[in-house]
Amino acid sequence: MSAKTASNLYSFQDYRAVPDQIHELRPECVAPRPAPIVIDNGSFQTRAGWASGAAGDVRAPLLQFKSVAARSRGAARGDTQIGNDIANVEPLRWLLKSQFDRNVVVNFDIQELMFDYVFMHLGIGTEGRVEHPVVLTEAPCNPLHCRQMMSELLFECYGVPHVSYGVDALFSFYYNNTRRGLPSPSTGLVVSSGYHCSHIVPVINGRIDAANCKRVNIGGSHAASYLQRLLQLKYPGHAAAVTLSRMEELLHEHSYVAVDYQQELEKWRSVEFYEQEVHRMQLPFSAKVLAGPLSAEERQERRAQQLRRLQEMNARRREEKLQQDQERLDRLLAVQELLEEGLFEQFHKSLVELNMDSAEELQSYICKLSLAVEQGRQRILQSEMSELEQPLDEADNSAEIDPDFGEDTDGEKPATLAQPTFNMAEYHQLYVGTERLRVPEIIFQPSLTGDEQMGIMETLQYVLDRYGPEQQEALVRNVFLTGGNMLYPGMKERAERELLAMRPFQSHFQICRCDGLSGASQVEMASRPALDAWRGACEWALRNSPGASGWISRQDYEEKGGEYLSEHCASNVYLPMRIAKPPPKGPEAPAAAGSVPTGTDATAVPVPAPT
Repeated sequence: MSAKTASNLYSFQDYRAVPDQIHELRPECVAPRPAPIVIDNGSFQTRAGWASGAAGDVRAPLLQFKSVAARSRGAARGDTQIGNDIANVEPLRWLLKSQFDRNVVVNFDIQELMFDYVFMHLGIGTEGRVEHPVVLTEAPCNPLHCRQMMSELLFECYGVPHVSYGVDALFSFYYNNTRRGLPSPSTGLVVSSGYHCSHIVPVINGRIDAANCKRVNIGGSHAASYLQRLLQLKYPGHAAAVTLSRMEELLHEHSYVAVDYQQELEKWRSVEFYEQEVHRMQLPFSAKVLAGPLSAEERQERRAQQLRRLQEMNARRREEKLQQDQERLDRLLAVQELLEEGLFEQFHKSLVELNMDSAEELQSYICKLSLAVEQGRQRILQSEMSELEQPLDEADNSAEIDPDFGEDTDGEKPATLAQPTFNMAEYHQLYVGTERLRVPEIIFQPSLTGDEQMGIMETLQYVLDRYGPEQQEALVRNVFLTGGNMLYPGMKERAERELLAMRPFQSHFQICRCDGLSGASQVEMASRPALDAWRGACEWALRNSPGASGWISRQDYEEKGGEYLSEHCASNVYLPMRIAKPPPKGPEAPAAAGSVPTGTDATAVPVPAPT
């Protein structure tokens, strides 16, 4: 094994969550006015913190935990484990529940548990209400019913004074535009890929174009499931060890996006390239230490010990069996004495308890047990005499096992058997080769998993074709990649290649990453680019105080309904629900256009004959 191959050996970290501490409510979060709470309600992780203006509050949220809850059937509400309270999710995966269906919140019982967890760990101890404004992220083109239920939960259950909703991808987009110094309002094309799905979100003059937003039902969860199926088929002996948590670790640490997929697969055909690029993942195992070769005296002594143990075991079992037979025989004899003494009622009652029908059957059982007891005593006597007459060191091969008992040596095998040379560590290794690029490729080719839908770049081209040439040129000059599923190495280069192939000759475009740098310059991935949505929401809350445009007050909620949305630069478009009123019934109803006039017999209207 070469040194390069040896350096490609990795071990699974098997990260375990650490329970979140309950923070104390700081004075700057209360005075001079309550600071807003910013919650990035993601389908993979929930992030929550304060928008208080302190340097530490803006950089990272106080809470980051998986958006899952585990509660067994029939358990109390207080026994529910949420987020980081679950140290290892694999034993409880069948109990895990999420508030999301794809990227839309539908299970509001679980969402209420998430809010309880967030508010408690942020140190909010006010009884019956939360006196802080809340900034919450939602999906692009979120259904009105889902927003109505969310507003009802926040205003009615928690009594918050103000709520603001925004799209996570747009918060990240405007946060990075501010860092890059781009003028506002800006035009661009946001490509967001999360845990359950991906979105193409066009932004025209600073506002989302909801009519042309598109969703692709491919995300990080599909990639993890696909990788799990591939490795379980490849290593059926380790199917139980190939868990979803380890597959997510493989995706985050060892996968990449090929700039040219077919050309990269051709490289993997080379043995040298395979040996250089394959990652060997070491599964945990327990190695049994094998004993060295034994001398003749040690083998003789081990045989003697095994023989002595076998003889003691057989003698103990004989004595136990003899004792059981003797107790049963004494009981049967006691029943027979009842018959001899003339106690017929007690005798028949005892026969029923013994599941016997007659005295003859009782006598037959007594004869059989008497014979078994006598034979057992003789067997014990013979074994004791043989042990005294025959020396132990000459009885290596003369031990006779009682036919009633099988040989049992506590699972030990004779040490004289030749142990085959077997490397237990190599047997518990997973060779991850082409899977490193095949799995992230499903973002561009969902057909690899059997899904009949377009990839993100085909969807991006479909969205661009819905605009005119001038708007297309403005959109492709600011293509922004965001989301946790966009962090694969090579993603920006692949997007540039795909966009170059679909754009006209000599057209210009720029692709930006979550760190805000353009495609023409050297891109360095930010340390935690998945936090940009939360950072953008935090920055928006600091610039727009509660009561300004973009906030929903309790009065707005009561007057305009739970589905009401106050629009801002990073929000969805509010389309109020219009319910058509049924036309009035009765003779005073006005005649509709094209209807038969009042007083005219509808059956008298001539109908042309069919040709």
